[in-house]
Amino acid sequence: MNRYPPRAASLLCLAAAISAPALSQTAPPAAPAAPGRVFTLADFARYAPKTAYDMLAQLPGFTLRGADDDRGLGQASENVLINGERVADKSGGAIARLRDVSAADVARIEIVQAATLGIPGLTGQVANVVLKVERKASGNFEWKPAFRPHFAKPAWTRGSISYSGTAGGLGYTLTVADGGGRGAIGGDDYRITDAAETVTERRDQVLHNEYDEVKLTTLLKYTGKGRFRANLNLVYDPYWNRQNNFQRRFDNGNPNDWRTRSSTNGFSLSASGDVTFGVGVGDLKLIGLRRFEHEPITVLQRATYASGAPDDGVRFMRDSRIGETIGRAEYHWKGGPNDWQVSIERAYNTLDQRGALASLTPAGTFTDIAFPQGSGIVAEERYEGLVSLSRPLGKELDLQLVGGAEYSTLRRLDRSEPARNFFRPKGSGSLAWRPAKGWDLNLKLARRVGQISFYDFLAQPDLVLNRGNDANPLLVPPQSWELTGEVGRDFGRWGKTRLKLYGNRIEDIVDHIPVGPDGDAVGNLPHASRLGIESKSTFQFDPLGLAGAKLDATIGAERSRVRDPLTGRERPISGTYDRWASLNFRHDVAGTQFAWGAGMFLDHYGWSYYLDEANRNWEGPYVTVFVEHKNIAGLKVRLEAFNVNDGRSHFDRVVYTGRRTFTPIAFEEHANQLIGPIFTLSVRGTF
Repeated sequence: MNRYPPRAASLLCLAAAISAPALSQTAPPAAPAAPGRVFTLADFARYAPKTAYDMLAQLPGFTLRGADDDRGLGQASENVLINGERVADKSGGAIARLRDVSAADVARIEIVQAATLGIPGLTGQVANVVLKVERKASGNFEWKPAFRPHFAKPAWTRGSISYSGTAGGLGYTLTVADGGGRGAIGGDDYRITDAAETVTERRDQVLHNEYDEVKLTTLLKYTGKGRFRANLNLVYDPYWNRQNNFQRRFDNGNPNDWRTRSSTNGFSLSASGDVTFGVGVGDLKLIGLRRFEHEPITVLQRATYASGAPDDGVRFMRDSRIGETIGRAEYHWKGGPNDWQVSIERAYNTLDQRGALASLTPAGTFTDIAFPQGSGIVAEERYEGLVSLSRPLGKELDLQLVGGAEYSTLRRLDRSEPARNFFRPKGSGSLAWRPAKGWDLNLKLARRVGQISFYDFLAQPDLVLNRGNDANPLLVPPQSWELTGEVGRDFGRWGKTRLKLYGNRIEDIVDHIPVGPDGDAVGNLPHASRLGIESKSTFQFDPLGLAGAKLDATIGAERSRVRDPLTGRERPISGTYDRWASLNFRHDVAGTQFAWGAGMFLDHYGWSYYLDEANRNWEGPYVTVFVEHKNIAGLKVRLEAFNVNDGRSHFDRVVYTGRRTFTPIAFEEHANQLIGPIFTLSVRGTF
């Protein structure tokens, strides 16, 4: 669950952004020093891109990395810039904005090494999208319905439409988008076994989920005289989420019906803006962000018995009001070979949750269950200060150093408990080396403070699994030392490849911990570690005689370790994303407007460990195929069939009669369920 907790702090930064209209054109910065790392629209002609995002998605050997849902705005994490600047918001960042920019408005895309930039936090390769100074008014649209033959209804309304233009010195982009979708699994390969692995119950399940939203975005940009520029981004996002989980359970041959329904009809509002102007020898940027979300949820579970026994059930209701307010100032200047930035930031977050539980009586009415841990107000006030230095150490070697700290206060506003104060150093050091033509190496060591969910401070029941988390007012954010090394090799017309190795040493890792004699809460364990490897490559088939064909491949694995709070033995961190792979083949047939391709995807997660059970859930692998025509009456039309190999949804669960260290197994659940193919039609155009 994303954490966007509310309270008004100073919005002077945002007010300054609002007081000055905002732009769409900035002067393109100079091209990077490294040759052969610049792409123009002509390099993507065979893909017939409609938007700047389409160009980014086809960059050889480059994988887009979105912004972390990090503490405040903090250091940069998204590996995409626009006109040499980081997009500091929490509405999708640069990647989201470039979906609404026409490909014709892109002057070039530069691939640069993060350590050569004066932007703290970035590592590895970064794509800088430089937009043209003169841009005509234009629009983009996409209609993207999806159809599934099993369990789920069609998603007819998915798509987006955006329009960009200028009025005097003011540039604007207006967007309406429905990013909703449909999810569903089902089937009768669902069994419950006892400790002796004897089947005691079989289930026939159909689970489907419908999510819809209408996201309205207004982006305003303005460039004034000298070094003045401003941006304002406004987002209104109402959403409707409905889930129905029906199971016919055969216990000793008796069919009993079990159903869980949930609905979440909420909305979010956000306003973010920045103003940059010259002060002395450098530029001062003031940034403000305010986000509020109302997220009411109702979950109703009910069981009906063939024996005629009265129905039983339970109802959970939670009304959450969550938000975030940030004020940030950055001052950037250059002195000789040194590129400096000083930043300060204040963030104030709260979660106001009101939770209620009720049980179904034999008379068919609900009676309240005491649930005091399900309500409360959690708040965090945080201050951060950072200083960064970027400079070349030689013609092919660049250094970036970032140092600073944060001071934060966590408290429960609905209780008289004393606040908890924390001081945490943070920062990073990065080196980028280009030892020979076609080679680049990056090394980064960082001290990072992680994110936590405010929901974990309060009790959260899980009606589907008949379990829940107790409240834990002592939860703290994790901290980690993170070492990352990357090496890249450019093989020219044959393609590119990158290999990344990383290792993390984590303190206060968030996992499940015992509370009291039999409680289970989300909490902190002292230490944990992660080791991972990932390879990303693009292979071009033109030199082999298959013009217009390529293969993008990503393969990775991770090994994690934490000491189990019950057994004292090492085990993987709960829910570790332990292996993944994607292979995407695309062939744009030379001399035609036709393209086709296929892909394979694997995402695997390990076991999640609770005090009285362990479970894991994963899907796939999946195979997808597509055909595409790039010009049908000016439209780009694509038909894709996902999961043509019948990849399944897998769920395993082992539940104990008490603590899993010293009590026997009560039962196990094993499900291998049908997802079926998903057919998606995409119709895209410009106007």
